[in-house]
Amino acid sequence: MKYPYFYIVLSIIMFNCQPKEDIPKKITLHENWSFKNTTDTTWLNAKVPGDAHSDLFSHKLIEDPFVKDNEFKLQWISEKDWEYKTTFTLDEKTLQKKHLDLHFEGLDTYASVYVNDSLILNTNNAFRKWEVNVKPFLKLENHLKIVFENTTTSENKEKAKLPYELPAGNRIFTRKAQFQYGWDWGPIFNTSGIWRPIYLKAWNDLKIKDVFVQQNHLNDSIASLTANIEYKYEAEENLLIDIYVNNKLNKTYNTQDTSVFTFEINNPKRWWTHNLGEPYLYDLKFVLRNKGKILDAYSLKKGLRTIDLIAEKDSIGQSFYFKLNDVPVFMKGANYIPQNSFQNQVTDAHYNTLLNSVTEANMNMLRIWGGGIYENDIFYDLCDEKGVLVWQDFMFACAMYPGDKDFLNNVKQEAIDNIIRLRNHASIALWCGNNENDEAWHNWGWQEDRSESEKEEIWSNYLKVFDDILPSAVNQFSDKTPYWASSPLHGRSHPKFLKEGDAHDWWIWHNAYPFEHLEDNVPRFMSEFGFQSFPSYEAIKYATQKDSIDISSDAFATHQKHPRGFKLIKEYMERDFPIPTNDEDYVYMSQVLQAYGMTKGFEAQRRAMPYNMGTLYWQLNDCWPVASWSSLDNFGNWKALHYRTKKSFEDVLISSRLKNDTIKTFVINDKLKEIQGKLDLKLIDFSGNTVWSDSLTITAKANTSEKFYNLPLKDIDITKTALVANFNESSSIYYLTKPKDLRLLQGDIDKKVIKTESGFSIELSSKVLQKDVFLFTNEKGFFNDNFFDLLPHETKVVTFKTESQSIDDLDIKTLNHFIE
Repeated sequence: MKYPYFYIVLSIIMFNCQPKEDIPKKITLHENWSFKNTTDTTWLNAKVPGDAHSDLFSHKLIEDPFVKDNEFKLQWISEKDWEYKTTFTLDEKTLQKKHLDLHFEGLDTYASVYVNDSLILNTNNAFRKWEVNVKPFLKLENHLKIVFENTTTSENKEKAKLPYELPAGNRIFTRKAQFQYGWDWGPIFNTSGIWRPIYLKAWNDLKIKDVFVQQNHLNDSIASLTANIEYKYEAEENLLIDIYVNNKLNKTYNTQDTSVFTFEINNPKRWWTHNLGEPYLYDLKFVLRNKGKILDAYSLKKGLRTIDLIAEKDSIGQSFYFKLNDVPVFMKGANYIPQNSFQNQVTDAHYNTLLNSVTEANMNMLRIWGGGIYENDIFYDLCDEKGVLVWQDFMFACAMYPGDKDFLNNVKQEAIDNIIRLRNHASIALWCGNNENDEAWHNWGWQEDRSESEKEEIWSNYLKVFDDILPSAVNQFSDKTPYWASSPLHGRSHPKFLKEGDAHDWWIWHNAYPFEHLEDNVPRFMSEFGFQSFPSYEAIKYATQKDSIDISSDAFATHQKHPRGFKLIKEYMERDFPIPTNDEDYVYMSQVLQAYGMTKGFEAQRRAMPYNMGTLYWQLNDCWPVASWSSLDNFGNWKALHYRTKKSFEDVLISSRLKNDTIKTFVINDKLKEIQGKLDLKLIDFSGNTVWSDSLTITAKANTSEKFYNLPLKDIDITKTALVANFNESSSIYYLTKPKDLRLLQGDIDKKVIKTESGFSIELSSKVLQKDVFLFTNEKGFFNDNFFDLLPHETKVVTFKTESQSIDDLDIKTLNHFIE
């Protein structure tokens, strides 16, 4: 984490009262920008960082891209070239600095940059950083202009060079977010603009470019670290470097001819995921000085931990699991996509809210999917702080890519830039080469009607990127971070699909297999599987611009990007649930359906521990209002799946399964210590009467899944009965048949709403079991629990955090309402 420069200076003052006149000056250039189509004559104000779509919308020159079918009306924007310009002034003192470097954190994508009418840079990769010495071009008054060429122009040129056509269309030629070209959950909004910060760095004799802290050795007694400090220095005097740990001087070196400095931390605290311990971060500062002058300083946060991917041949096939601090850890989480089609709309508050939703749902890993972006620094900073591991894809997805020299060099530098930017983060657990490229080449028919030489060339180019360039870059520039070439290891038709490596199980959804498939087909590590539902009422109303819920309208049709999406939701619903007759109820039932199916997978995979050591579902979030596989919609609202994920991902989980007329009950304990207690089991009818009960004292060993009870079913009506289990603070309710076959009872839910300082407390009770209780209101806020089951004669308290002063429209839906 790089602190803002003013913070560095203030920190230095606290621990070193040295003169600081020579510290480099950073000038952010985000003001006074204007933009236009290159063929227009009128300039309009622009926001930087930003993009042409967002700027046009802010001036009300286009309609909201996320509303109705406006997506299709706005495709002309990507076909145009766009021009941005600003002016900035420098004072005489800054202008006299020996070095003036212009930094571009992200230009999207084919850009020509001019300073005072001199061309200083041409770019061709939205994921790379660019730095230019502009000292010869700058004056007191300066003009900066950037012209963005539409991507199609370059893509067509590159496409024409190939004697064959590669799969996945023109996007493969352009190094930018691939999802912007459209996906089965996302719209086509191919952006242009200055999407990340621009700043000027002014300095004299010294500038720190980067500090890489490598962990040489870590045990309970000592951590040995090496700081690799990359800096430019143009004076002859030796430098002194002060290394501070948590604002306390740890060591001072004379740099002489080296830039590598070793230091130690006694009795180090380790970084853990939030569910296993404290994600402790050390505050490290590096100060370079010459005699009485501080010349530059650099600060970062560092978590001390070891992370290993264990992918080894075994008696079953090949393992796939992560060891954190030498402990095998079951990974619970999801696949993450960009939070918005327009990245400048994603604020630090959005990142914080989303990652709070991640930790509150008991997740300890996110996979950053390869069709999106290498995320902003704040994302990884928060993952470090909140104790969430990151599986980081390189930005390649569902395609085969060219292999010419220029493309490969571009990819290599992209990898280096992003590995260097992210390598100090404790949260980075894995670099993965691509998403599904290997599987697609071998299983999606992409080799059909190609000559042997053509296939050989395409596959050879694949190997150059994913078996050479990327793993070499990870090995050279990271701190021994594991690398995995492609996710999944095998396609789902491969005979070793369940026995080796990671798996994407799309027999559910794409092949319409029943949810029960997940219970009998558990892989070594599930890195993708999913099922769709509709988003919140809020998101649907926004997309359609209607006050009522209308999911069959033309206005909402484009907000379903899978060609069979609506059909598959209905097909699965007919199998397992009653079919509501109105749209509002149908949306509710779709979310309950999604949660029902996905939690079957979560629990089956957790029960199979240690055969299976991870479940990352598709997908965590949305980039716009859409019917999709997400558990969080575009507004950050929790769907039923997210609430049920929170339950299924608890560190101590009671999980049961009915098979061959016997209920098998497991206790899964992800904690690093064993837990003793009484396991209470009882079968109840839906009025709350106990049909059968038993209890036993058990020990749930650390980091294990174990079956503790077999209950043969005899003379039990499975349509009228549920198994209630409790173990210490953990509980579960397990039903013995499909929801549509349950003979649920009709009954009122008594509710009592009490105003609190942060919102409302809602007390609920009923004389009968109420299944899938959904609380909703038009007021903006957050229910701490929802889509839960309410046991008979028990009181449940739900909190609703909101700034509203009333929730008079609070309403409740339950599955009971739909059972005849």
